[in-house]
Amino acid sequence: MLTRVVKMHFNQMYIADFKQSFVLLKPQIEAFKGCTEVNLFQDKANPAIFFTISKWENEEHLENYRHSALFKETWAVVKPNFVQRAEAWSLSLL
Repeated sequence: MLTRVVKMHFNQMYIADFKQSFVLLKPQIEAFKGCTEVNLFQDKANPAIFFTISKWENEEHLENYRHSALFKETWAVVKPNFVQRAEAWSLSLL
């Protein structure tokens, strides 16, 4: 099992759009082979900072998703709205 954490810091003007988009995208991401769940979190101190935390059966499934049309299309819309570069971590439970 692999946990993927992605930190995103958005332009204030994009926050509402991102939240709406995630509601629509969540079922599509979770339907992707190897994804067991994906959730969105918003920072309490800075509401422009979001985290996605997703669970994957293994790294191969995550990489397949990251190279998919769904990811590329989504990232093309999301990326221009970052205030700073996104950060990502892949974690394994010990």
